[in-house]
Amino acid sequence: MTDSVEGQAETKPPKQPGGVQSVDRAVTVLEILARHGEAAVTEVAEELGVHKSTAFRLLAVLENRGLVGQEQERGKYYLAAGVLRLAGAAAVRLDISQEGAPVCRELAAELGETVNIAVLEGDAAVNVTQVRGPASVTAQNWLGRRTPLHATSSGKALLAYQPRAVREAVLARKLPRLTERTVTSAAALRRELAEVVEQGFAVAIEELELGLRAVAAPVRAPDGSVIGAISVSVPAYRLAEERLPEVVKATVSAAGELSRRMGCGS
Repeated sequence: MTDSVEGQAETKPPKQPGGVQSVDRAVTVLEILARHGEAAVTEVAEELGVHKSTAFRLLAVLENRGLVGQEQERGKYYLAAGVLRLAGAAAVRLDISQEGAPVCRELAAELGETVNIAVLEGDAAVNVTQVRGPASVTAQNWLGRRTPLHATSSGKALLAYQPRAVREAVLARKLPRLTERTVTSAAALRRELAEVVEQGFAVAIEELELGLRAVAAPVRAPDGSVIGAISVSVPAYRLAEERLPEVVKATVSAAGELSRRMGCGS
């Protein structure tokens, strides 16, 4: 008896903190439904090894977030459209990175500068692709970095095309000042976003970092919605007013090419 108990103690998994355990269980619920197609509360509880009430609470939370649905007649749960939304976002991120790589290389070679592709992730722009041009003077890696929407060209290009409610939610929050040139006024940023839509590109002049200027243009999906932004980052001394039209034209053209690669005909 003692040996049996000790053996069980040795193989027992370490106890997880409550929050982590809940997340782990919620993910397991999704995996169960993906495996079976549908399952009742009792079936989910049995596979999880928890009380039926615990399984019900987990399913209720997932249902509230649109990740799980329920057949009212049979009471069984299934994966809902929210999962497709998340999967679609991941697919877009992978697609735009893959399709954008050759476009970025060509643009970086043409201008000699660093080129990035960013996507919207919550309240930030996240760079998913980066190519350094031959004239690039910095080794800074922007890949995977979250950058503020109000202080970057990519962020502005993404934010400008979001639904009004999304834009206003960002504008309602405090806009941190990162340099002396960062736009921190909601009214000023609102006007700038309107100009982005009118012109088709965004500019950030030393708003994220002093000495760094950038231009970005939106990348569109087949339905015309903006799913990303391609940007060119240039040291301030190499992006004077006379060179700006050249960089803008090349960036907008590259964004159009990537949009076509993503299936947008316009």
